[in-house]
Amino acid sequence: MSNEEQSGYRVRPRFKIESEFSVETLKKKIEEGLGQEQAPCTGSVNPGYITLYIPQKDQHYWSPQLNLTFEETEKGSLIRGLYGPRPVVWTMFVFFYSIIGLAILFIGVLGLSYWMLGKSTSILWLEPILILIFLSLYLVAYSGQKLGEKQMIILHDFIVKCTNLVI
Repeated sequence: MSNEEQSGYRVRPRFKIESEFSVETLKKKIEEGLGQEQAPCTGSVNPGYITLYIPQKDQHYWSPQLNLTFEETEKGSLIRGLYGPRPVVWTMFVFFYSIIGLAILFIGVLGLSYWMLGKSTSILWLEPILILIFLSLYLVAYSGQKLGEKQMIILHDFIVKCTNLVI
């Protein structure tokens, strides 16, 4: 991942790379890297995928994780990587976005119904407030990703060093 690809906001950056190494060879290399005493990250190696984390002592709320999936190909293997927040963070944002989106929809329908019936539509003043809350959640997510950017680079550098691949 070049510096250009690392900079800029992307919700869940991902990559795909082909390797001449087999899946087992790549997994073994990553396991060896994780087993080193001064390894910059920890992880779990499972059949078909690997998840890499920042060590517990260095984690903060916005710490990213790297999910790697492997597929055998005719030439070796295909590695797909997805950088993202821990599932707790991701779920929280999806929950809040859903609640706010449903509230915007409900208040919009209710307000327009009142308007068609000739009643007071003052409830529609909640719409811009909810939209501002929605946008502020987006800004919080953006700043959280910026706070986890250095750790994302640590995860990236670790996988490049272990596999000797150019990602």
